[in-house]
Amino acid sequence: MHFFLKLTIDTQPRSIQSIAADYKLKADRLLHAYKEHLSDFPKFQENKKENLRNESFVFPENFGEFMAIDETSLSNGTTYTILTNRQRKGQKGTIAAIIKGTRADPIVEDIFQSVKSQERFNIKEITLDMANSMDWISRQIAPNAVKTLDRFHVEQLVFDAVQSMRIRHRWDAIEKEEEFSKNYNRVPVYKNGDTPKQLLARSRWLLFRKNEKWSQQQRERAEILFEKYPDLKTGYDLVFEFKKVYNLDNPDSAERYLKSWCKQATDSKLTEFITLAKSIQRYIGGIANYFHYKGTNASAENFHAKLKHFIATLRGVNDKNFFFFRILQFYA
Repeated sequence: MHFFLKLTIDTQPRSIQSIAADYKLKADRLLHAYKEHLSDFPKFQENKKENLRNESFVFPENFGEFMAIDETSLSNGTTYTILTNRQRKGQKGTIAAIIKGTRADPIVEDIFQSVKSQERFNIKEITLDMANSMDWISRQIAPNAVKTLDRFHVEQLVFDAVQSMRIRHRWDAIEKEEEFSKNYNRVPVYKNGDTPKQLLARSRWLLFRKNEKWSQQQRERAEILFEKYPDLKTGYDLVFEFKKVYNLDNPDSAERYLKSWCKQATDSKLTEFITLAKSIQRYIGGIANYFHYKGTNASAENFHAKLKHFIATLRGVNDKNFFFFRILQFYA
């Protein structure tokens, strides 16, 4: 019985409560028995005192040719930097390092102390977001690797520009509707039944989709939206022109395309897109590096989702040491 209980807890990222229910046991008694007797948690606490105090764990054996680095919040808003092996696909051996905080210098120091230079030099590609700290860490720990900016982070930034414009217009519409109400005037209604405020609120999702994928209702809404707010049409077109860069097949053509796109964005005179163009110009090399291996941070994002789901099954993290023990057992 003890063997099967231990096997179930050790191999499945489930809450103790759900496992106790399967075996018709009291959850608090099973938790105590597992922590103190059935598992290796006492040994883990003894052997990893320094790691637990600093909340820093590095696993040299999990370094590989294709890595991803990202930050995530695990408990109570505390942020951790997680380095993962993309080839392990969220299974055992995925976590190469998990270190509290995002400051570059202490993270680099912890990895340098644990991982031999040859293992770091063997990394071919590391994917990351556009945070400066992630860029600096990547350059230090993987000097030979191609540094690829995750396409989904980049695309999200581009989409944010047009959504920022929509939100700005929506606040203006809200203010105007308040004025109409104060003066007992009727709020204008467009032919599809939307008020200006509703039109801008309900247009969020259509701005994320290509026009050929719009429903008939979205098509009618877009027609009104772009007639009343032509700058949103310009922004929308720029977004989907940008996405075409990922249809190219080599870094050189991608760089040329991005430079041309940045000029279009600047010439549009749209404040959000002028700012965006400056960011894209700064990161052109990292964006174009996508075409070396076509790596993304998707595996890292999926892994973070697994961690958050596991935290949710635990209903939060009450014992941080035990939490680290369990996730490292599953994923490191």
